[in-house]
Amino acid sequence: MIVADTNILAYRWLPGPQGERIEQLLKIDAEWAAPLLWRSEYRNLLAGLIRSGRMTLSEAEAALHMAKSCLLAGEHTVSDHAVMKLVTQSRCTAYDCEFAALAEALGSVLVTEDKALLAAFPKLCRSLDQMLE
Repeated sequence: MIVADTNILAYRWLPGPQGERIEQLLKIDAEWAAPLLWRSEYRNLLAGLIRSGRMTLSEAEAALHMAKSCLLAGEHTVSDHAVMKLVTQSRCTAYDCEFAALAEALGSVLVTEDKALLAAFPKLCRSLDQMLE
C-alpha cells in the first residue's frame, strides 16, 4: 500500500501527461490510501480547473465521483498528535503533514511531487520518479 498525495491522485484521475507513469505506479502497487483531507484538496484543484475554463462542472463532478469511488476503501483519519509532531519537525503545512503522518501510521511511503515534503521527510516520502526507478 502507498499513500498518495493529492497531486498523484490528480495524475491518476485527470487527463494529462503523467497518465502512463501513473499506470506504471499502479502496477507496482494498486492499493492506495489518503487522509480524508484529500477530498477537499482535490475539490479545490477541480475548482481551479473549472474557473480557468479547462473543465466543465459536469466533468469535474465526474472526476470527483470516479476518484471517490476508487479511493473509498483507502480513506483514513489521521491522529492530530501525529500531524502536529511532524509539523514541529518541518516547515511543511499541517495539510501536507496529514499525508506524511498517514504514511508513517500505515508503515508505508507517501508518493508525492511536493518538494518540501520530499526534503522534510526523505524516509517517509518518495517522488514518482523514485518509485519508478
